[in-house]
Amino acid sequence: MTKIATPERIPQHIAVVMDGNGRWAKKRFLPRLAGHKQGLESLRACISSCHGLGVQALTVFAFSSENWNRPEEEVSGIIEIMMLALGREVANLKKKGVRMHFIGERKGLSERLCRSFDKATLETAGGDQMDFNICFNYGGRWDMAQAAAKVAASGAELSPENIDRALALAHVSDPDLLIRTGGEQRLSNFLLWQAAYSELYFSDKLWPDFDEPALLEAIADFNRRERRFGKTSEQVKKT
Repeated sequence: MTKIATPERIPQHIAVVMDGNGRWAKKRFLPRLAGHKQGLESLRACISSCHGLGVQALTVFAFSSENWNRPEEEVSGIIEIMMLALGREVANLKKKGVRMHFIGERKGLSERLCRSFDKATLETAGGDQMDFNICFNYGGRWDMAQAAAKVAASGAELSPENIDRALALAHVSDPDLLIRTGGEQRLSNFLLWQAAYSELYFSDKLWPDFDEPALLEAIADFNRRERRFGKTSEQVKKT
């Protein structure tokens, strides 16, 4: 395999839709939860790679507000995998200076799961190397609605700036690069506001197969983009 050189320009914030766990398992005649377990291994590797590259924030779509519509056995299995992962990984993330944040609607989640989220958040609060945002029971429309409600309740003007400050990811910059694996090419209600100017990268690899070379290729593709933010190419080249 050809080694991919580390790109010169590293995105400050990478967001990932980790798609394809179930299909990965199906291709191997395994239960869908086997795919989610293998997907956790890919997530561990992705966190390590991003940390090593100097990425400041990594945000992953772990469980959407629509995923409750999946079979009950799969949903409960995903939650158990999450609980086990938190018990196993938090100490190592803390050691690396990774600060964890759990983003999403808490209503409807079990008290046990919420306690695990709060415990991991508290234990890693001192991290200053990378923010790791786990979007669980999250939806972009929910995020915008709750932000607008906060602004309205405060009596402030319902402006883009005030909404931006009230969003669930206000503690980090907007994603520079948004990656979706699994061959699908849509956002699926993920970071609808924050991804307004993100560079989108779609990979045909299923999430359990998305390794460091695949991540580096996504970043290399990001480096080939010209980010204009409404300006002309000539203006960008002058800066």
